[in-house]
Amino acid sequence: MADEDLIRSSTPTRRTLEPQTALSLLVVHIQRMHSKAAGKRIAIGITGGPGTGKSTLAREVVTMLNATHPGAAALVPMDGFHMRHAKLEALGTVDFKGAPHTFEGAEFVNFLHHLKQATTAVNGPGYSRKIEDVVDNAFTIQPDVTMLIVEGNYLLLTDGPWAGVKPLLDYAVFIDVEREIVRARLLKRHAEEGLFSEERNKAHIERTDLPNYDLVCQSQDRADLIITLKVEQ
Repeated sequence: MADEDLIRSSTPTRRTLEPQTALSLLVVHIQRMHSKAAGKRIAIGITGGPGTGKSTLAREVVTMLNATHPGAAALVPMDGFHMRHAKLEALGTVDFKGAPHTFEGAEFVNFLHHLKQATTAVNGPGYSRKIEDVVDNAFTIQPDVTMLIVEGNYLLLTDGPWAGVKPLLDYAVFIDVEREIVRARLLKRHAEEGLFSEERNKAHIERTDLPNYDLVCQSQDRADLIITLKVEQ
């Protein structure tokens, strides 16, 4: 596939790909964008609904970029901007944890804006599924990083503070996976941590995760590239 096929336009490019092919395509395209940026820091968004595998793909992209440009790429996860669990309890919104309104969206936008301009090391928060809460200083973006791989569900939403994310991205990729595959993946993910009962996990998926998936899918046409992944589970 020619790189010219992936240029930004008013309508997204759509591809159906195996995961490894998608990875290779993204790495080559980002490398070309990087070379054209002439040292300017660029931000590539990888988004999609929960359970689509975007986090894994984003990590793999960073690894492959750093294999050819050591230290030039870094992962910037949106999950570190969850509201802290204690705050959600105080607000009475724990049951909807993971929905857009349970994130510090404005803080995330401000963080991205700062990262695009920063010339010194910047620490960022992460999220641990083992404790279901935010972890401070989970990662550091070093000054020599020139490729930010930004990953999260809500990068393309237009409501509230989330509308401020898209203008900060130099390129946006939407990862699409069939809804029933996502449901099965989410059941497995929640069960692996063993924090809650199967009944609670199923209820949370139906109440929060899948509605979030549906909401995020409505934003996909704002992406530059939509990749439907050919996966079984």
